[in-house]
Amino acid sequence: MLKTKYWCAVLVLFVSLTAFGQKNAALAPTPPMGWNSWNWFGKNDINEKLIKKIIDTMVKEGLRDAGYNYVIIDGGWRDTKLGPNGELLAHPVKFPHGIKPLADYAHSKGMKLGVHVVPGTHDCAGDAVGGLGREEVHLKQFVEWGLDFIKIDRCQYEVEGCGTCSKNDGWNEQNIKEVYEKWGRLLKNSGRDILYSISAYEYRDWYPATCNMARTTYDIRSRIHKGGVDFVNPLKIKKPHLSVMDIVEENNKAAEHAGNGYWNDPDMMVTGVQGLSDDEQESHFALWCMMSAPLFLGNDPRFMDQLEKELILNKDLIAINQEPTEQGRIIKRAGNTQVWVKKMKDGTRALLFLNLDPTCQQEISIDLKSLGLNKAVKVKDVIGHQELGVFKDKITMKVNIHQSKVMLVTNQE
Repeated sequence: MLKTKYWCAVLVLFVSLTAFGQKNAALAPTPPMGWNSWNWFGKNDINEKLIKKIIDTMVKEGLRDAGYNYVIIDGGWRDTKLGPNGELLAHPVKFPHGIKPLADYAHSKGMKLGVHVVPGTHDCAGDAVGGLGREEVHLKQFVEWGLDFIKIDRCQYEVEGCGTCSKNDGWNEQNIKEVYEKWGRLLKNSGRDILYSISAYEYRDWYPATCNMARTTYDIRSRIHKGGVDFVNPLKIKKPHLSVMDIVEENNKAAEHAGNGYWNDPDMMVTGVQGLSDDEQESHFALWCMMSAPLFLGNDPRFMDQLEKELILNKDLIAINQEPTEQGRIIKRAGNTQVWVKKMKDGTRALLFLNLDPTCQQEISIDLKSLGLNKAVKVKDVIGHQELGVFKDKITMKVNIHQSKVMLVTNQE
């Protein structure tokens, strides 16, 4: 009898996880794309008029049609306190009409809307607006507002009655898992398709069965690697974050877990006038595409220069990103250079040569045999938009400082 009960429980768990996995895959069959307010506007500089302008601009500039269809209002949209029944309140000055009218507006433009919330007791600024113990109340609001995306950011969790504890001392691995899995179950059964994004700053093996995307690192900073120059929006507080390559190296460790509706999230991007050179911006965006990362812009799309616009709208790079076969990964390191590969469905290989040397151009090469390809292949330069012809036995390129070369490589018939 006990054995029967045990196997029944196992079967129920298997069916539940399978159903959740199927819903995950349906919600995010490819890496989600969109825009997030935090990198550029921070907490203090967002309001409902701005969000409407961002939505309009994304439609006008072709971002929506290229796949960037989510607009995420990060920290700063809430009031500093909860309502009398524990409900979330929109900031009365910045969002006087609440969130639902913005969701309706986004939907009228063929876009989707999401917000940032916190699962503990306080948000990252110390306001007591957390969802701990109020998850059902807050979820009911999200459904009523017509939201399409929830970013749940592991901010502060105060231990009640502990005067010497920091505001993060309440968190441990057990309750992090419990809280985020509870949100996963609630969202699954909410009756509305809401994409679930976890922001808890490192990869955990229960993420793929719980959410659609999850951060694998702390926040990004706009420099290519350690030793670079930080760009700091003068309206924001400067904080120690991770460079592009710090994040890339960490995100690469979780490559095998991406796919089937779950995607490793290396944070919003820092394209545009945020401190990276033109070549560094191209390398940054290309790496996010190779890693099958969620592509969330962290810029002000109202003021994009031509290089940024062409880069983030590059159809071949986006196609590489949206190919759900696998997360691309590093296959060769030599000095300050890297070679990345991502297998595509039709047998094509997306290939990236990266020069991280801060002082000089580097020659980078890869043997075709190591890519599982024939002795002769056709190569297309994805960023340069040109066919490079036929290469035999190996591919060799000269790559400038902090530049990347991204190629589509196919067997010659």
